[in-house]
Amino acid sequence: MSTAPQLPSDGARLRDERVHEVAMGEVSDVLLNLEHTLTRAKRALAKVRKDGGEQNIELALTALITDLGRTRKRLMQDTYYAGDAVRLV
Repeated sequence: MSTAPQLPSDGARLRDERVHEVAMGEVSDVLLNLEHTLTRAKRALAKVRKDGGEQNIELALTALITDLGRTRKRLMQDTYYAGDAVRLV
């Protein structure tokens, strides 16, 4: 006697889809905030450079912009483009 694999019921599948949709909505909100923060940091850096004389602030903003860009890219790769793969830390 062979046992066929159990497929998820339609109810379970719909619940899983809703959970995934809500989670992706949260990711979308975070990405939007990251985009706004990156834009604001770039604007701040341009102003600080224009005004001059604040090298430490320029360096801090430059590092922040780099880090935020990496974080944004990583979040997108780990969520939107991950598929069914599980990321191992």
